[in-house]
Amino acid sequence: MDAPEPDVEVESIAPEDVKRRIDDGEPVTILDVRAESEFEEWGIDGDSVEVVNLPYFELLDGVSEEQLERIPDGDPTVVVCAKGGSSELVADHLLDAGRDAVNLEGGMKGWARIYEYRELDADTDATVAQYQRPSSGCMAYMVVSDGEAAVVDPLRAFVDDYVQDARAMGAEIKYAIDTHVHADHVSGVRELAAETGARVVLPEAAVERGVDYDVDYETVADGDSLSVGAVGVDVLHTPGHTSGMTSYLVNDAVLLTGDGLFTESVARPDLEGADDEEARAAAAELYETLQSKVLSLDDDVLVAPAHFSDAATPRTDGTYAARLGDLEARMDALSMGREEFVEFVLSDMPPRPSNYEEIIATNLGRQDTDDEEAFELELGPNNCAASSDAMTSD
Repeated sequence: MDAPEPDVEVESIAPEDVKRRIDDGEPVTILDVRAESEFEEWGIDGDSVEVVNLPYFELLDGVSEEQLERIPDGDPTVVVCAKGGSSELVADHLLDAGRDAVNLEGGMKGWARIYEYRELDADTDATVAQYQRPSSGCMAYMVVSDGEAAVVDPLRAFVDDYVQDARAMGAEIKYAIDTHVHADHVSGVRELAAETGARVVLPEAAVERGVDYDVDYETVADGDSLSVGAVGVDVLHTPGHTSGMTSYLVNDAVLLTGDGLFTESVARPDLEGADDEEARAAAAELYETLQSKVLSLDDDVLVAPAHFSDAATPRTDGTYAARLGDLEARMDALSMGREEFVEFVLSDMPPRPSNYEEIIATNLGRQDTDDEEAFELELGPNNCAASSDAMTSD
């Protein structure tokens, strides 16, 4: 329902300012007034964050003494809802009760619009930028060399960011590339191509799932190579997460693994098949992929995935990436035998991503989804990895 207007003007804080405070380790106190089910699915967290959930409908008439005792006294307390309306009223109630409170501008929808640029410290002359979406852990990449750029796994909601950044680096976007048919976010390859004239590149095996685009695209298969300026990008078919999952090796130095291998976990294998047996077969295929295709690469290759979770630790440059040899040494799943690996991956998978069937249909070109609908479909956690619990050893 629409929230009533607050009695006084309530100050708002931008999501970017909250994120900066969390990154700097400053204490952040949050009162999340969404329904408990929404709160449990996804929210704002961090080492310095203290958060309490009290649903908005319990606070319509003000904040009681009992409720005040449950709400930490922040500096200020940041009140959060889905879109920023209900939380504004609750922040007003807190102010009336003598608490210092502000409203999160745009609510969780505003939080989902944060998109951050980082550059990988990698052994290559190319610039490899990692784009991070903290709300969902989604990541995309832009490879730039000698005035040319390739964007890998672009999100439709942030096409303007890639265009502006490429322009700032004096580069023309040559390729818009997907690693696979995504289940957690709406791909921006078609929109990026329309904006820049870039060539859409899809894995051949992904197209076989029934891609139906109204724009031209080209396909790549295992063993192919693309050129971006002075660097080569080798194509490795790495199925398991999906049948079309494909990784891209940049200048023999950076492996863009999509959703096949993360820095804290491996892929989940159940987002394409219709039943448990297909998921089991995909898990076995993922094992073969990791052992024969990925771990056969040089130990110094930097693994740069398309997602990070709360269990992932950023590098000193702020990126989520890791040397392949380091991953092999500390990730238990990479040293298991085939059957043990399959059982382990299937044993504790998280819930499927929200709206994943509609997102897949959109990314295949079978469903028309406008920009606002696409953004709404993406809200929430990504859940594209197998559970990271016990994946790594200290």
